[in-house]
Amino acid sequence: MKAILSVFLFIFTLGSFKSSNVNAQNMKKSDKQRLAVVWTSDDPNVAEKVCFMYTHNARLQGWFDEVTLIVWGPSAKLLSQNKELQDRVKQMIKDGVKVEACIACANMYGVADQLKALGIDVKGMGPVLTTYLKQDWKVLTF
Repeated sequence: MKAILSVFLFIFTLGSFKSSNVNAQNMKKSDKQRLAVVWTSDDPNVAEKVCFMYTHNARLQGWFDEVTLIVWGPSAKLLSQNKELQDRVKQMIKDGVKVEACIACANMYGVADQLKALGIDVKGMGPVLTTYLKQDWKVLTF
């Protein structure tokens, strides 16, 4: 009788353990993985060969559920002057990358309208980035 009771308790405990693992896995899968890439460099090689490559693939390959590229500082001026980079940004937007730009930076360089024409959401980014950081987004800076 003790052996049967021991086997029953073992199976019951194992079933409970397995159930809690499944719930933990489901909970992790339902949490969105979000990436914000802050692009500040005015170096076209950094943009093309590092920043854009990783950002675009993070979305295309499903490495993250949400991917946002933030154009900040000198990158705003570079983007306004470089047709190849503009085409790459347009393709990223088509492929589901959200692209935002700092309005203060864009205005400093006089390029806000050009960035808006590319389909970029140009706005105050200080509060937005702060929200991303507080919501545990992964943040990568180039």
